[in-house]
Amino acid sequence: MTEVITLTGNDLTLEQVVEVARKGARITLSQEAIEAVNASRKIIDDIVDSKKVTYGVNTGFGSLVKVSIPQEETRQLQENLIRTHSSGFGDPLGEDEVRAIMLIRINSLLKGYSGIRLSTIETLMAMLNNGVVPHIPEKGSLGASGDLAPLSHMVLPMLGLGRAYYNGELLEGKEAMARAGVEVIHLEAKEGLALINGTTVLTAIGALATHDSIELLKLSDIAGALSLEVHNGIVNAFDEELHIIRPQSGQLATAKNIRHMLEGSTLTTQATAERVQDPYTLRCMPQIHGASKDTVAYVKKKVEIEINSVTDNPIITRSGDVISGGNFHGEPMAQPFDYLGIGSAEIGNVSERRVERLVNTNLSGLPSFLVKHPGVNSGFMITQYAAASLASENKILSHPASVDSITSCENQEDFVSMGTTAARTARDITKNSRRIVATEMMAACQAIDFIKDRGVLGKGTQVAYDVFRKYVKFIDLDKDIEMYDELEKATDVLINGELLKAVEEVVDLDIEFDFGK
Repeated sequence: MTEVITLTGNDLTLEQVVEVARKGARITLSQEAIEAVNASRKIIDDIVDSKKVTYGVNTGFGSLVKVSIPQEETRQLQENLIRTHSSGFGDPLGEDEVRAIMLIRINSLLKGYSGIRLSTIETLMAMLNNGVVPHIPEKGSLGASGDLAPLSHMVLPMLGLGRAYYNGELLEGKEAMARAGVEVIHLEAKEGLALINGTTVLTAIGALATHDSIELLKLSDIAGALSLEVHNGIVNAFDEELHIIRPQSGQLATAKNIRHMLEGSTLTTQATAERVQDPYTLRCMPQIHGASKDTVAYVKKKVEIEINSVTDNPIITRSGDVISGGNFHGEPMAQPFDYLGIGSAEIGNVSERRVERLVNTNLSGLPSFLVKHPGVNSGFMITQYAAASLASENKILSHPASVDSITSCENQEDFVSMGTTAARTARDITKNSRRIVATEMMAACQAIDFIKDRGVLGKGTQVAYDVFRKYVKFIDLDKDIEMYDELEKATDVLINGELLKAVEEVVDLDIEFDFGK
């Protein structure tokens, strides 16, 4: 049975965003939220009737704030806003990203500070619940004054305009709405602005990237533990006694994760006088992976604040005041999403270095490039090249978007966040790093097949190996194969969640350390 999530405007979680965006969970509205929306709308209706000059209701937008709009043109003002602001460019956002956008926008509007009609929110909800996914080009937002261009593309199908997907088919907006049985609407005063002014797009993209980064961090611990076993790694570096004296949460969590995954392993060793320590990429996994865990844990907290926030402008207070402010400004999320990209890039960087250790006979003691007959076959040679390419691309993408700005709207909007760029690059970095970790997982499992007669894997790494081998087999390369196809299978294993779920059934994997235990 499909899950139904009741929205209140106050307690949406990152996990629920994923449920709606990727797993088809439906939404409904709480009674308290409905009442808040209706109360807010009454204030706007009173303003329209009284002809009180109010930004975004009966004035122009941005630097056109001084232009008064006659009452009979307030509806046209809102629809013109959507038509002119739908100026995006580039590839469309993924359907999961658009569903997350719609969900977060509805949740924000339900707080009752935006003056929108309940019926308009219900139209957006009906689209989400019935599979209408607006076509939104991914580029065109400055992250202030909100995600104006992409959100306008979200609204177009509500008006019977633009384009939208329905059952995976891209249609004219009006046709998509008709097939889904959702009626198109006309906007009233303030509603266009209420729908497009805010940080919703950057938050939605960044929220899903944050979720993916959390999974990536756990998967990187699994891949790293497998690599450690290939190299007969020294486990003393993961003792809790070492890490508790530097009580960084992510560091402690990583050390715990790896210790527990390696329980029962006979492919690891204790330090000896002849062999005291491993290279950094093995020995320092708690410190390196842990730093990225701290980053992602911080960003997750920021995301869960933002998905339950009002980022519209102007704001309609409970007492009836209309306040023009800057809650649409993306800077509070732009910096965290830049930080998220850096955290994910570092996971790719360290994983690529472990790939090199796995395929290099001088470092692993195994056949060159993990193939039985190196020379005739190149084996895993170019998998490391491809991983290195992605790692270097991530270094370029990690340049922070939030330190950039550009003036817009006749210098009225003179400092912008570029937060949507930050979110998109964090997403892309995470995808690149996931491919690198998939490469490490594939190389580590290949290497383990060369040494499996030397001992047994740990309780967590054995489960990971078993699930991985269901989909990606040992590559003997006695005949030519296309490595791309195998890498795609490896990446799919990480994406579909089966491997991580199976490991977490035997080992609790965390990104934060519970100091209370």
